[in-house]
Amino acid sequence: MQKILLTTLMLLLLGIPACTRMSPTQQGALSGAAIGAGAGLGISAITGGNLGVGALVGGALGGVAGTIYGNQQEQKTYRRY
Repeated sequence: MQKILLTTLMLLLLGIPACTRMSPTQQGALSGAAIGAGAGLGISAITGGNLGVGALVGGALGGVAGTIYGNQQEQKTYRRY
């Protein structure tokens, strides 16, 4: 289980620099999915649930939430100009 957590953490850290040339909506979606997957994985590990299902559900929910947040940030940016 520690290998899975370490691998997930490394993938999350490697993915952060890839967000630099994306729109705020894309950044929000990707970041939200990654954070949600990590959170879902962690919660599943703590509660004894299925790690894959926890990561998938967390990633999907995080991706949706991140997309909404990123889109709102992008709209705020466009309203300023």
